[in-house]
Amino acid sequence: MSGLSATDVRRNWSQFNDDIVREGPQFVKRNRDEWVAMSTEQLKAAFSNFTFHAHLVQEDDGTITATLDQFDFVENGSSEKEVLEALTYELIEYSQEYMENFKLYFHSPNRKAHFPYILNVVAQDHPENVRQLITCQAGVK
Repeated sequence: MSGLSATDVRRNWSQFNDDIVREGPQFVKRNRDEWVAMSTEQLKAAFSNFTFHAHLVQEDDGTITATLDQFDFVENGSSEKEVLEALTYELIEYSQEYMENFKLYFHSPNRKAHFPYILNVVAQDHPENVRQLITCQAGVK
């Protein structure tokens, strides 16, 4: 797919941004580099299937332990609500760390697959929206 030239994008910056929001994502080529620009709404739609599955286990002491598929997250709390809130903030924190250390994380074999999930988290505008990305499955004790 051919893209717009970076020179044309620079010359028509305002129109380029309007076109992204109103018409759809735009692909840009600059020398050997190619990139895409899209609105947050488009980003959310593109990555909406990258959600999280939590497994909940009732512990002998009455607490609940939650784990997240594909991520090394384990949280424990006194209620399902508490443990899901902890997972939500763990996801937000990890996503921020991933983006701050993008070069390292994206090129790490055990973290590269996290990238689309991370984009879905950072596209959200409120922690409750991140919480809505987590579905629960009852675990086995």
